[in-house]
Amino acid sequence: MANRIVQLFNIKYPIIQAGMVWASGWRLASAVSNAGGLGLIGSGSMYPDVLQEHIRKCKQATQQPFGVNVPLLYPDIEQLMQIIIREGVKIVFTSAGNPKTWTPLLKEAGITVVHVVSSSVFALKSQTAGVDAVVAEGFEAGGHNGREETTTMVLIPAVCGQVQIPVIAAGGIGSGKAMAAAFALGAEGVQVGSRFVATPEASSHTNFKEAVLQAKEGDTALSLKKLTPVRLLRNRFYESVKTAEDRGATAEELLTLLGRSRAKKGMFEGQLEEGELEIGQVSALIQTIKPAAAIVQEIWEEYLQTCKRLSAPF
Repeated sequence: MANRIVQLFNIKYPIIQAGMVWASGWRLASAVSNAGGLGLIGSGSMYPDVLQEHIRKCKQATQQPFGVNVPLLYPDIEQLMQIIIREGVKIVFTSAGNPKTWTPLLKEAGITVVHVVSSSVFALKSQTAGVDAVVAEGFEAGGHNGREETTTMVLIPAVCGQVQIPVIAAGGIGSGKAMAAAFALGAEGVQVGSRFVATPEASSHTNFKEAVLQAKEGDTALSLKKLTPVRLLRNRFYESVKTAEDRGATAEELLTLLGRSRAKKGMFEGQLEEGELEIGQVSALIQTIKPAAAIVQEIWEEYLQTCKRLSAPF
């Protein structure tokens, strides 16, 4: 397939696995890359030495391109970037921060840079900063989300209409049909997160994976809006946050309620009531745990079938 995302990353399919905290280690990233997509190591939940270990193991597990997702608000960001450059990582997806800060240094090192945005304004700023592509992530997405609360169906054409660099669609995408819809709106690739949580290769706890399979429509909600908005499965922790927010809790109070390692407790250790369970709305459509390679192939084949069906005369 000849499109700009395939060419930019030198991959077979324009399908990118999102770099999710507590899910996207070297096993998942290498499995997706070996299947023809682009796997990303999620560094947001890793200490610098742990990231270095995952990069090295990923190199051993795949000869195909892979990348690292880096939240720019990470406290040890300088160490992470030094490791990424020193280890020869060729692709970096940045998020949650100003791309102007790190893009020049990464580009000097010969790294392809993609930034995650939630609005056309940030997409334009990212293009000006020199990134090679943007991920336009809609409100449906799991994890940390944009304050604009713009849905994918609106965000993708809006961003595509403003920038000249390639646009990767994200948020609510877990199937070939959704991929076809994103391409119809102007995207040249898709970033898939939640669907890859339900894989044997994801490092998330089995309890969390099973909770994703049980999720129905309306079982996720955006929370912690006074801090960094995050989409969560509803559980006891979410309800305590909602109660606090409804009575007008300050950001400081919410930080105290959040505490430390809340996401690790939920997604990595499997504490389903007191942990933070980050997942997208598309979890309502996920019903099986499958190998990452099977998911890549399933999405691609359904995408082709959908395009063929839509191109048939009425």
